[in-house]
Amino acid sequence: MIRALSLSAVLMFVAAVTIASTALAQVEVRIAFVEQQIDPPPTLSNLDPLPDDLGRAGAELGLEDNATTGRFLGHNYALTVHSAGSGEDFLVAARQALSETTLLVVKAPAEALLALADLPEAADALIFNTSEQATRLRAADCRANLLHSITSYAMRADALAQFMSKKRWTDWALIEGVHPDDAAFAEALRASAGKFGLRIADEKAWVFDADMRRNAAQEVPLFTQALEDYDVLVVADELGDFGRYLLYNTWEPRPVAGSEGVAPRAWSGVVEQWGAAQLQSRFADLAGRRMLSKDYAAWAALRSIGEAVTRTGSADPAVLRAYILSDAFELAGFKGRPMSYRGWNGQLRQPVPLVHPRALVALAPLEGFLHQRSELDTLGLDEPESACRAF
Repeated sequence: MIRALSLSAVLMFVAAVTIASTALAQVEVRIAFVEQQIDPPPTLSNLDPLPDDLGRAGAELGLEDNATTGRFLGHNYALTVHSAGSGEDFLVAARQALSETTLLVVKAPAEALLALADLPEAADALIFNTSEQATRLRAADCRANLLHSITSYAMRADALAQFMSKKRWTDWALIEGVHPDDAAFAEALRASAGKFGLRIADEKAWVFDADMRRNAAQEVPLFTQALEDYDVLVVADELGDFGRYLLYNTWEPRPVAGSEGVAPRAWSGVVEQWGAAQLQSRFADLAGRRMLSKDYAAWAALRSIGEAVTRTGSADPAVLRAYILSDAFELAGFKGRPMSYRGWNGQLRQPVPLVHPRALVALAPLEGFLHQRSELDTLGLDEPESACRAF
C-alpha cells in the first residue's frame, strides 16, 4: 500500500514537473509596428492636433501588458518600429519589418495595407490593421493574412443607427464633407439607415472654405435652413474640419450626431466602466495624453497576439491565426463584453461606444438588437452580407 502510494506520488511529481517545464518553455515573440506617416490636410481648427505617437503608444502599452503575463510563462516579447515618412515608400519599411518578423501591427491607408498583404514575403505573415476603417477591406478587398482590430465605418454607422432607432429619431439630414474618408463614412451611414429602417430625408455637401470660427453663426443657419424636416442632423466629417461649427448653429434646433455631437468611436477617453479607467490611467502614464481609437486598436492587436501566444505556447503566425479565428479565442477589451474575431473576414467583434466629449452616452449593440450568434454581429458586415472570400 505504501509502495503504491509512493509510486503514485512520484508519477504525480513527474507530471507536475513536465507541465511546469512545458509552461515555462522559452518563446520569443517578435512584433513589428509598421506605419505610414501622412501629412493631414488643413482644417478650419487646430484645436485637436494628432499626436506624433498615435497608434504606436497603444502598441507599446500592449507590449507592456503582454510582458507582464509573459514573464511567468517564459514568453519574451519585443517590439520594433518601422516608419515611412510622408512621401516615402511604405513597402521599404514593410519589407524591412518582414525581414525581422512575420507578426506585424500596421497603421497605414487601405492601398498600402493591401500592397503589404500581397507581398510574396508576407504570404505567411499575420498582419493587424489598426487604422483603416474602409468597409471594403472586410468585403471584396479582404486578405487572408490581414485582420482588423480597428472598427469599420459600417460598425460605427450601425452603432449610431441602433441608437437613433431607440431614440425614434427616424428621419435624418446628412451633411457630408469633401474628403474621401467623409464619403466612405457617409456611404456607411446611408447603408445603416436602410438596414435599420431609417430615412435620410435630405442631404447636402459641405463646400465652404470660409473661416467658420468667425462666420458659423451667420453661415450655418443659412446652410441648414432649406433642409427638409428631420429629427437629427448626421455629419460625415472624419477630419474634424467643419462639424464642430454645426452644433447649436442649425436653423432648426436639432441634435447633431456622427463625426460630431453623439459620435460612435472605437475608443474614447470618456469610457471609464468595466475596468477601462485603469487602462486609461496606464496609457496616460505611458503617453502623457488620452488614448484615442487608433491607440486602442494597436493595443488590442498586441493583446490579441499576447493572448494567443499565452494559450497556444507558440509564436508561429499560422498557429496564432488559427487560434485567434477560433471560437476559443476571447479578448478582454474593457468594453463590457469579451471580444473575438469574425471567422469570415478577420474583423474584431467589439462594442462601439457612443460618446460626446464629456461622457459616454450609450454602448452598442443596444438592448433589443438580437443576433443568432452574437449581438456584436449586429454591428458591421454580418457573414451573409460580406463579400469576403479569402477566409
